[in-house]
Amino acid sequence: MSARLLLPTLALLALASLVFALMAGAVEVPAAAVWSALTGPPEDTATRIVAELRLPRALSAFVVGGLLALAGALMQVLLRNPLADPYVLGISGGAAVAALATMMAGFGAFWVSVDAFAGALVSMLLVFALAHGRGGWTPTRLLLTGVVLAAGWGALISFMLAVSPERDLRGMLFWLMGDLAHAGAPIWSALALAAGLLAAMALARPLNLMARGDLQARALGVSVGPLRLGIYFIGSLLTAAAVTVGGTIGFVGLIIPHAVRLIAGADHRTLLPAAVLAGGTLLVFADALARIVIAPQQLPVGVLTAMIGVPVFLFLLHRGPRRGLP
Repeated sequence: MSARLLLPTLALLALASLVFALMAGAVEVPAAAVWSALTGPPEDTATRIVAELRLPRALSAFVVGGLLALAGALMQVLLRNPLADPYVLGISGGAAVAALATMMAGFGAFWVSVDAFAGALVSMLLVFALAHGRGGWTPTRLLLTGVVLAAGWGALISFMLAVSPERDLRGMLFWLMGDLAHAGAPIWSALALAAGLLAAMALARPLNLMARGDLQARALGVSVGPLRLGIYFIGSLLTAAAVTVGGTIGFVGLIIPHAVRLIAGADHRTLLPAAVLAGGTLLVFADALARIVIAPQQLPVGVLTAMIGVPVFLFLLHRGPRRGLP
């Protein structure tokens, strides 16, 4: 499918996912009430549910999905590894440790988000410092350092869960599996997504060259070292912003870039905005399903993304060799 058709199609799917998320739930809201809630002040229970609960949550889901998919696309170019996703560098692990420590200390959701962002930044700086060594940053050093640090964060998370009071465990586990139930209006994360997409689009042509290999990119005038550093910082900050809003949600950053490449090719001028639209759409649908599968109870959205992501990734892996994927 050409970019001229792909992006409008994905935009329509994103709009459809948002409408579906506003209508579906433990209380079904008709389309007329959704329209009334979007065009005027909420006047009854149905329009209040849409305007005050479902709309902020659906927008947060779209923004988080877009952040994760964009970060995944950048990380796969940075590490030259098709299995790279926003969590492979241990950034989500650092955010999780900080968030769980905040929950154990008894602080509220605001401080959990603030400390999760701080933990992600600390983890990012640790990977950056430890991976440099004497030889500079290379994809292999970044990948190995991130994997080892992520394993360390995982051990620390297990320890914290083991010693946590039983009353805190449910909230901690939901956060670890991804939870948008407490997401508010995604103003700052939406700004981060817009800024990250603009910065990534400015690097789209050098990314296309770097995807062919460092030697070819250098031969064509690309400064590979500074470009790699910029991609790393942008991808890490996008991941930190996503984790801050929705906890640790897996598979979106892994499968969406591959799926978009299969449809539209590897040109990052199309891949990056398409990944944002597709990632946001997937997470909006997943979060809506998480609210209605066992309603009135809710599932962590990370459970749904894993259930969707595993078969999709296996399908993409099966189709990959014919389309240039591993």
